[in-house]
Amino acid sequence: MSLEHQQNLGLRERKKAKTIASIQMHALRLFSELGYNETTVEQIAEAAEISPSTFFRYFSSKEDVIVTDNYDPLLISAFEEQPAHLTPLQAVRNAMLATMSDMSGDEMSTTRERNQLVMSVPELRAATLNNLTNTMHMIAEMVSKRVGRDPGDLQIRTFAGAVIGVNISVMLHYAENPTENFSELLSEALNLLETGLPL
Repeated sequence: MSLEHQQNLGLRERKKAKTIASIQMHALRLFSELGYNETTVEQIAEAAEISPSTFFRYFSSKEDVIVTDNYDPLLISAFEEQPAHLTPLQAVRNAMLATMSDMSGDEMSTTRERNQLVMSVPELRAATLNNLTNTMHMIAEMVSKRVGRDPGDLQIRTFAGAVIGVNISVMLHYAENPTENFSELLSEALNLLETGLPL
């Protein structure tokens, strides 16, 4: 793949991620004003100045607008750019933090609101766990390529599961402490994992 093609792909992914974040921002405002169950897809589309059919190009349902993001391709790209001398955990941490550092203030605000909503609405929390399972498989694939092992290897799966477990613990903590810095919390938690979680 040429550098120009990679840059165009990255630009498209970032544009898509920003569109998704915009729709989510309007949805979250409506959920806050009207209530999650009372808000319709049509109301979200109207607020975001898109058609319902455009909404469904990005999301399969109203629930999906909260539990889905488009940052996975950016995370994969950032992970693949990490220097070879880093451990897999260092590479994952750097990639996650790099992806978050590229987010605008509005995108971070939307992420915070999504997180609080997900942690307070039981059906959204369940759907998010499904989404995180998919992310765990993605991390296993990324890391298995880096270390030349099978993604189904127990050690690879355990590694990916540990990273996701850290993310869940940080999401819960952040929902209860929204004034804290998510990136700093994630970095601190992944550092604890790297040191073997001494208690």
